Amino acid sequence: MELDPLLLSRIQFAFVVSFHAIFPVFTIGLASYIAVLEGIYYKTQNPVYARLSQFWIKIFAIVFGMGVVSGIVMAFQFGTNWSAFSYTASNFLGPILSYEVVTAFFLEATFLGVLLFGRSKVPPGVHLFAACMVALGTFISSFWILSANSWMQTPAGVELRDGMIHMTSWTQAIFNSSLPYRFAHMALASFITGGFVVAGVSAYYLLKGRHPETSKKALRMCVVLLAIITPLQLFVGDLHGLNTLENQPMKVAAMEGHWETKKGAPLILFAIPDAANETNHFEVAIPYLGSIILTHSLDGEVPGLLEVPAEDRPPVGPVFWSFRVMVGLGLIFIAISLVSAYLLWRGRLYESPKVLRALSWMIPLPFVAVLAGWFVTEIGRQPWIIHGLLRASEGVTPSLSGAMALSTLLGYIAIYTVVLTSGLHYLKMVIGKGPEPLEAPPTESIARPKRPWSAVTHDAQPEN
Repeated sequence: MELDPLLLSRIQFAFVVSFHAIFPVFTIGLASYIAVLEGIYYKTQNPVYARLSQFWIKIFAIVFGMGVVSGIVMAFQFGTNWSAFSYTASNFLGPILSYEVVTAFFLEATFLGVLLFGRSKVPPGVHLFAACMVALGTFISSFWILSANSWMQTPAGVELRDGMIHMTSWTQAIFNSSLPYRFAHMALASFITGGFVVAGVSAYYLLKGRHPETSKKALRMCVVLLAIITPLQLFVGDLHGLNTLENQPMKVAAMEGHWETKKGAPLILFAIPDAANETNHFEVAIPYLGSIILTHSLDGEVPGLLEVPAEDRPPVGPVFWSFRVMVGLGLIFIAISLVSAYLLWRGRLYESPKVLRALSWMIPLPFVAVLAGWFVTEIGRQPWIIHGLLRASEGVTPSLSGAMALSTLLGYIAIYTVVLTSGLHYLKMVIGKGPEPLEAPPTESIARPKRPWSAVTHDAQPEN
């Protein structure tokens, strides 16, 4: 059987990106949480907030390191597997990815050292400033990466001449039409992910009767945050969907499972899409609700996949099911957040083992939701690598063989398995210990005036 280098390269990039994406989506939210903790500690001098910050800084450092290791490979395989795409898009992607390194990565890496080791070595204001700079760096990094990816979804400010992208407007290219919605959607997803992880760990400690003081404060902060931003994510997701309908109607058609363009389209809750026969099996739908959601009109027209030839359609099944996983988990997040907030308001949250257990079980689910959303975004863009300008089949390295693509894919899987196993091991150790007492300040700051040695020896003599 002949190995297809295009298919293997797509699988490889999907694997690498999926593995990498779970780390920054967590660290972005966690960095902001740490900055808030440091700000509260600076204002109140309550050591509980310092203990919480010190604990989560350790977890941030481990996850940040895993993200750096996994992210290096993405840039590397642009040259090995996607050299034609890299050449075509180099005038835009080259500077954008460089800006991300210069403006964000160096900022994060520099101040992370202060954050990790500087609590007893720098003034409190400097430590707070370092926490804010790390949080800012994560947002700057996500801005540039999402700008590049959004441009691939909704290219603007460029023209294709002689097989190469040429810039006509940097402003239009960077701030393309889908960037605001995708940046807001990802930022909220990061806060939701970080919030549920912190809440889940805190709930686990309370169930075990460990670290009650720090856990109650952390859980209260996260529950209030989640009760606000999980419903807000639903609103932002709706705006993002409307923008996608305008710019990538076939992606929305695949998400909704619509084959025919129709007015008053239903909302398909369940179906088994059949791309070969261009139909759905076992369809369960709510009449008119699809048009109401997508067009905000009872008889609004919703495009179908049959509007374009089969070779221009995205794979329907993966997009259709990934979208439902993402939305379904989002509704669960809203429900558990509101229930937890209600119990917190009633003063019964900390003594509700069922809810605490549910919160602890929620820890992996935001990562699943993020990956499902990423699959919708990237698989739904197919067959284009730059929407409307360059197909994925045109972006793969011409000289790449199937055997080479397979060998690198297996190599990445092996290496990433080691990285993930090691990272989870260290995370388990840190979480197992929990928040520890603060580091002692330098001896010079608390030492009493030194007494002469002669006085000490004199005091030690027995009285006559």
